[in-house]
Amino acid sequence: MNRRTRLIAGAENCLEVSCPWRIRVGGHRGPESILLPAFDAVGMPYIPSSTLRGVARTQAIRHFMQTEQLSWKAAEARIAPFFGSLEAAAGDRIGKVIFLDAYPMPEKSDRGGGLAVDIANNIWSWQDNQINYKPNPNLYFSLRKATFLMGIRAGTGCTPAILQQVKAWLIAGLAEGIGSQVNTGYGTLQAHGANTARSSLLEVDFTLEGQLIHGRQQFTPWKQSERGQWQMRGKPDAEVRATAFKSMLRYWFRTFAMGVLSIEAVRSLEAEIFGSIDPQKRGYLRVEVLDDRIVQPEATQKNDRCGEQSGRLRLSLSSETAAAKAEAVQNLARNLTWLMFHLGGVGQGARRPCYSRSTRKHAPWWRGSTLIAESDDAFWKIPESIAEFKTLFQTRLRAFYHALNQLSGKAIDPARPRTVAQPVEAIDSTARIVVCSGKEDFDKPYALAVLHHQDFKVRGKYDPDLCGGTTPTVKPSPVWIADLGDYQVVTVFKANDNPRKNYLTRVQRSTSHRLWPL
Repeated sequence: MNRRTRLIAGAENCLEVSCPWRIRVGGHRGPESILLPAFDAVGMPYIPSSTLRGVARTQAIRHFMQTEQLSWKAAEARIAPFFGSLEAAAGDRIGKVIFLDAYPMPEKSDRGGGLAVDIANNIWSWQDNQINYKPNPNLYFSLRKATFLMGIRAGTGCTPAILQQVKAWLIAGLAEGIGSQVNTGYGTLQAHGANTARSSLLEVDFTLEGQLIHGRQQFTPWKQSERGQWQMRGKPDAEVRATAFKSMLRYWFRTFAMGVLSIEAVRSLEAEIFGSIDPQKRGYLRVEVLDDRIVQPEATQKNDRCGEQSGRLRLSLSSETAAAKAEAVQNLARNLTWLMFHLGGVGQGARRPCYSRSTRKHAPWWRGSTLIAESDDAFWKIPESIAEFKTLFQTRLRAFYHALNQLSGKAIDPARPRTVAQPVEAIDSTARIVVCSGKEDFDKPYALAVLHHQDFKVRGKYDPDLCGGTTPTVKPSPVWIADLGDYQVVTVFKANDNPRKNYLTRVQRSTSHRLWPL
């Protein structure tokens, strides 16, 4: 198929484009209702020519809207000489450039690319203005780190200038992303040798230690434990996923916003910023992870090091962002990202910092998740004292609320937070965020050692109203702990009730400062 493309288009009109992560274009439901990407008549995954034409056409429309300040309809008329229009003059009713189907290049598969199992897991969802916590994993297929060969050629009435212009629009449109979930790391295609660098509002290298971010879980054989129990735990497939970072940003946005805005306002604004299916919105914020890699696989033996992933998180504005809102979205995203890095981890075990369980007889040997910003930028520098950190944290939080005020158009006073009645995780008047430091115990930082202290256990087991639980239903822990080295940041929801109230009292016996309420 690639040889056919080269013969039809000619070498000078072919381009190789690579996907740095995953892409899913088109598709239908296959066996077991698993979503499949677009396949041609003989079962080859591909990108249809109609999709490529649509990408180039949309990019051309946006080009004239920006450069000539045209409406969408006026810009459509402007591109008729390139792509054709039934409403145009006789010579411009048919498109002048022919697009060919694009197929993956098997000789480029040394990057580990190809058809791969993917997963979507909508853990938090809105239902009748209430937030429901219910993991809902759905498997499907996408193409991972694939390289495609694309070709175009001149049609009737096409000049070399028209062909080159359409090619440039195609390359620019591919860089913006095609297919589904383009705001969540999917679908970016970089043409080899082309400079399509897009401006970002934030980039930061990161390291993630602990239980890591996972994609699908592979099935494993049933095994009998030392206690005689038969188990089939599954083997999680570690993968640095931009979806995990976007989900965490969305989670912290929601929890902070619900403390100062009505549920209806939060739901509407969340859809505008992060996108939604119902109502269908693409969202203002685009989240990508570049240069991702597994530095250290997760521990399989008692003395193995903890798992470690790394990459570069990049946030940018999508093409849906109105110019009037761009600055507010940028300020909100930057400060929200800073808060996310200093309130907890990402992926499995995000509510606890990474800690060793090497003293135990049974795996897993590590639990928790520690997210570290690897940057010399002053924006990411952490003070040595907790008093200085309090000032910095509250500065970032006020900046977030200021941007939220601009985007929502509603009066927000974070000094007077509301009380959310329903049992939901919200940074409201009943929540507390403290920074503290103290003595470690059993390789656990101070705040975590207190949380796991025998005094807070019920019949020898962790209290689900403090540490969460899985039976009879999954219940997330109302306590988040982030370990920043010299001190920890502790977030507690519904902190007026025991055992959470007692836990906070114990934690604050050591050196501590309250970060929230302001």
